[in-house]
Amino acid sequence: MEERESGCRHVLMIPYPSQGHINPMLQFSKRLSSKGVRVTMVTTTFISKSMHLQSSSLLGPVQLDFISDGYDQGGFAQADSISTYLSRMQEVGSNSLRELIQKHNSSDHPIDCVVYDSFLVWVLDVAKEFGLLGASFFTQMCAVNYIYYYVYHGLLKVPISSLPISIPGLPLLDLNDTPAFVYDPGFYPAYFHLVMNQFSNIHKADIVLVNSFYHLEDQVVDSMSKVCPLLTIGPTVPSFHLDKAVPNDTDNVLNLFQLDSSAISWLQEKPAGSVIYVSFGSMVCLSSQEMEEIAWGLMGTGFNFLWVIPDLQKKNLPKELGKEIDACGRGLIVNWITQLEVLSNKGVGCFFTHCGWNSTIEALCLGVPMVALPQWTDQPTNAKFVEDVWKVGIRVRVKENGIVTREEIENSIRVVMEKDLGREMRINAKKWKKLAIEAVSQGGTTDNNINEFINNLKRS
Repeated sequence: MEERESGCRHVLMIPYPSQGHINPMLQFSKRLSSKGVRVTMVTTTFISKSMHLQSSSLLGPVQLDFISDGYDQGGFAQADSISTYLSRMQEVGSNSLRELIQKHNSSDHPIDCVVYDSFLVWVLDVAKEFGLLGASFFTQMCAVNYIYYYVYHGLLKVPISSLPISIPGLPLLDLNDTPAFVYDPGFYPAYFHLVMNQFSNIHKADIVLVNSFYHLEDQVVDSMSKVCPLLTIGPTVPSFHLDKAVPNDTDNVLNLFQLDSSAISWLQEKPAGSVIYVSFGSMVCLSSQEMEEIAWGLMGTGFNFLWVIPDLQKKNLPKELGKEIDACGRGLIVNWITQLEVLSNKGVGCFFTHCGWNSTIEALCLGVPMVALPQWTDQPTNAKFVEDVWKVGIRVRVKENGIVTREEIENSIRVVMEKDLGREMRINAKKWKKLAIEAVSQGGTTDNNINEFINNLKRS
């Protein structure tokens, strides 16, 4: 009872079980905790076994708890297909979540609100069974969510036959500027259904949260808010790199891959702005031909480069090419690193990226210009904004066979690293970094929105 009288509320945070969805919710959890909200972060049993948690103390007051997705031994890889995994996760996860809520509700700290990844629409149904507030959390940028909203409600017909695509608040879009599941709904039908289904019960959510900040997407936010009221609560980047208001919040501390510590000492020996940082995230798997073109393109620039290739993907890098990289003396390949620590290093001059939303917003917040090679899901739209709206990078042009040539890679990197246009990109990147800091600082748009979210909890 004392907990209730003090105004403290308890939020259950439930991300989709992948690296790119867990960390944004963890960072939001830390923000809430710093403002006096009790937060329990929920992962699947399998993910809990896979986490490389640097130190439990780095979670601060955020607690961890677990539910089953039906695949406790192997997670997603244990399922026969994407659709099988998602169906099983909903069935088993719903029952496991009910048990978890009942456990907490019989304790001294009952649940007041469930914040759920928008992919997990069934979580809202479970929350409402207990009369709890339900907040949908969109991990992707607002523009991507709005495109999906348009498709779901039949305002944008797929397959798309009329170009350019015009949606209020967004720039005019070509086909290759849309998310992969819009450009080609048959690409991954189960994922197309997943992203569309986000809006199936959104009208029942009490609050809609988006991992972005207002000035980054002001026109999109204003347009989408007219049909789906939302609060921008991003960027969900550790406080150390922004306003420094959350104690010990220096990095994303939950990693599903083993970290390689060699990169930072290697970077520290390099001159300022001399290194190309290359990473295509945890889910992109490049072919041998793509890796070969990238490798020769990087070596052709003459710059130092740090390339992250997860161990499972290294089989696609020809051994002879690996030897060439070693012999050139300018490249380092690592399994996985603390990306924010790399991006904040003075040695990094540009980021060669797939433009996943977490990577994109981290680069924006740290003022690093980008060379974009989007692969699938939301990445083409992110890259469109990087190049044409925020003007902080260049998108490489891909040939009809889907392969980008070494010449295109080399030339694009040289534009960012050496040309006048690249200098303008660095100026723009610093502007967005400043605006990101303003958003999360006291009285900023994000800070005010988080306070509004907390006030909604107190009224429950």
